[in-house]
Amino acid sequence: MFADPQELLRHIALGEDSTLELKEVRVESGRVVAPHRNGLADELAAFANAQGGICVLGVEDGSRRILGIATEDLDRVEQHIQAACHDLVEPPLAPHIERMWIPDDQGGGQAVIKIEVPRSLFVHRSPSGYLLRSGSTRRQLTPEQLARLFQHRSQTGLIRFDEEIVPGAELNALGAPLWRRFRPARSRDTQPVLLGKLGMARQDESGLWRPTVSGILMACADPCRFLSSAYIQAVAYRGTTVVPFDDNDMYQLDARDLTGPLDAQVIEACRFVYRNMKVGAVKRTGRKDLPQFDMTAVFEAFVNAVVHRDYSLHGSKVRLRLFADRLELYSPGGLPNTLDPESLPYRQVARNETLASLLARCPIPTDAGWIETNRTTFMDRRGEGVPVILARSEKLSGRIPEYRLINDSELLLTIYAANRGGETQ
Repeated sequence: MFADPQELLRHIALGEDSTLELKEVRVESGRVVAPHRNGLADELAAFANAQGGICVLGVEDGSRRILGIATEDLDRVEQHIQAACHDLVEPPLAPHIERMWIPDDQGGGQAVIKIEVPRSLFVHRSPSGYLLRSGSTRRQLTPEQLARLFQHRSQTGLIRFDEEIVPGAELNALGAPLWRRFRPARSRDTQPVLLGKLGMARQDESGLWRPTVSGILMACADPCRFLSSAYIQAVAYRGTTVVPFDDNDMYQLDARDLTGPLDAQVIEACRFVYRNMKVGAVKRTGRKDLPQFDMTAVFEAFVNAVVHRDYSLHGSKVRLRLFADRLELYSPGGLPNTLDPESLPYRQVARNETLASLLARCPIPTDAGWIETNRTTFMDRRGEGVPVILARSEKLSGRIPEYRLINDSELLLTIYAANRGGETQ
């Protein structure tokens, strides 16, 4: 937006509006005193909560005069901006910050800083609360307006969250081998058209093709570049609690952050469980391994966790806790629509339809032999995942796994380990 200095100057001459904010910069004794960090954070968050906008530092609002910023102060001012975005806004903002020369009244040029804030996937809170840009001012959102904004930017909006455009991401963020695996054999579509049909990309307001949340999650080598909580945090504990027995107790056996496309995260999470669980054996007629957990049930659990979690909840990741007697899997977000934990074995409701469709096209790796399933892809769309988790886990351990909602914001699945008391390892 306003990439050309002359275009920006013409817009400045018209004054502030819903997409433009002007701020004078003052530096005293090596410290930026204006704009104040709190006020700047409020302005930028209000843009992000609306349709995005531009804040230009180095311009007087009332007169619209180009005052500029001393070149020796540019680094200091940029640090001031970054601090406002990262320390005072939750979730933090990542605007595009650009230094520009634009003409002033004297016919010369002045250095200014242009801060471009895209419309955000999330709802941001700044020092003054939840704000929205309206015309040339910002206003506090009422509880009703805030609820609607959260709803609009969550899975219940007209466009599902997994189909939303990821601000700041370009099509080159999607790796060719990763998105081409979803191309039908007979397709002759260009990359943007194909990705659009798959729900992995959409055109923004200017007509530029950009990746969607689903595109980033399935075809970006590092989704966390754009969606910071899109990973599985896995920890294996020695005992049955997260609290060590004493200061010298090595209570964590293993801990990993599992990243990459969602299908890779699922496989790595399964390997984490397989690697860290205890495996007993009986030797009546040759050795027979007796694992603590049914790996097919574990696989289904991870697939459900990544495809049905609420990606609109910033900062919430899928969490795996592996104990000596159980596996706990936490998935961000309450249950969609009218589902409750008791109805999970009987009903299928996909929070992220596009993700479910892509995982239904995604083949299970041939080296994942510990997964016993007749299907060849990660999802079958028949709603058999939860019944498989319950039946196979109960058969192995004698205890039915439990689903439980935590504060309506997280779904916890507990799978109990098989008791191998009399068997040899």
